[in-house]
Amino acid sequence: MKMPLVAIVGAPNLGKSTLFNRLVGWRKAIVTDEPGVTRDRNYGEVRDEQYPFRLVDTGGLTPRTAAPFAGEIMEQAEAAIDEAACVVFVVDARAGATAVDHEVAAWLRRKGKPIILVANKADTPTKDDLAHDLYDLNLGEAIPVSAAHGRGMDLLLEAVAERIADEFAGAVDSLTAEENGDEGEEPEHAIRIAIVGRPNVGKSSVLNRLLGEDRVMVSDVAGTTRDSIDTELTHGDRTYRVIDTAGIRRKGRVRLSAEASSVVLARKSMERADVAILVLDGSEPFTAQDAHIAGYARDAMKPTAVLVNKWDLLDEREQAAKDWSEEIRYKLKFAKEVPVLFGSALTGQRIIKLLDLATTLYAQAGIRIPTAELNRWIQEVAKMERAAPARGRSIRLFYGTQTGSHPPSIVLFCNDPRHVHFSLERFLRNNLRERFGFGAAPIRLRFKGRRE
Repeated sequence: MKMPLVAIVGAPNLGKSTLFNRLVGWRKAIVTDEPGVTRDRNYGEVRDEQYPFRLVDTGGLTPRTAAPFAGEIMEQAEAAIDEAACVVFVVDARAGATAVDHEVAAWLRRKGKPIILVANKADTPTKDDLAHDLYDLNLGEAIPVSAAHGRGMDLLLEAVAERIADEFAGAVDSLTAEENGDEGEEPEHAIRIAIVGRPNVGKSSVLNRLLGEDRVMVSDVAGTTRDSIDTELTHGDRTYRVIDTAGIRRKGRVRLSAEASSVVLARKSMERADVAILVLDGSEPFTAQDAHIAGYARDAMKPTAVLVNKWDLLDEREQAAKDWSEEIRYKLKFAKEVPVLFGSALTGQRIIKLLDLATTLYAQAGIRIPTAELNRWIQEVAKMERAAPARGRSIRLFYGTQTGSHPPSIVLFCNDPRHVHFSLERFLRNNLRERFGFGAAPIRLRFKGRRE
């Protein structure tokens, strides 16, 4: 069921992202005192018991100004409003209605969508009367809330429920019809793909090319993307949730608190993803920071593919592809199995293949080995490696079991797990990869004594 969508709009620095986080129940959007942090549309879900709905946070609106990205933010907000069932218009209760608020209110009235006026920063009941000063916006009575402290959320949810009830009922009827037509079928898991990389390598352009629309803002200014933006799309018979993340700079280059938060969210996005796509700039040399970001994906135990972007800018591409492949294999010694794709978000060259590649990586990470087959492999390996170097002691493998997938997790029982040498671990992982088709999926190995 596609739940109704509610859009949050307003001028900059009014607490829209704080309200968004409060309603979705976790810190999905970056919140700082810096104005203009939110730029793209940021979607989440509100798990209200009676009327669950989707929520979209938008950037601060500054009509008719020369503020950075003002036009692009307006376009993103307009796209959100066009698909929304109703709009939550946020105003600062303490400051009252400003000239910008009046302009935004007039613009919203022309859109013809149901509008809920919210007077934020009413932190105590004594400030609720400030909401009455907003009548001159001609949007009806304002609901006093405090997004920071959670005040007024019940009243706000009731107002939203009134305005989305009809659309929610239609979504339920549609879901019932689908269930009657596809009885017994379970929805397939949407593969979560995190697009990661340094600033300005083309991550947002890759997402827009996959979607076929300008879902996120693209600019030559490094650091345009701040939040981690989730978007669902369908390719063939599969659904994907693509997460566009902020560019990850070296620690010494991060100056603003919003940038620091962006890096944290980017790393968290890797942790909740099924697959990571590391985007490199094909027109620039491979950097140490590229290797660091690949290391973050490895630490999160995520299967990773590399996209060398901006391929349309290169000459002698056959030699360039060979040079890049050698460089990546050399610099990413810990991830020699990663597949490498050469493409261009600008022209669309090979970009759609990323989804097929992600499907393959996801399948490889989900492989499960029957215990009997795993133990046959252990006996074969034990014969080959009885004298593996292990601080002067021989390691004997007895049996094992797979305890999980995504990533594949295998426990091997041996005579002395304290003395397992890294070379034996490496040999076992490589052998498992070849034997059972794990491909580029990281493999988690644990060694236990027979009596543990």
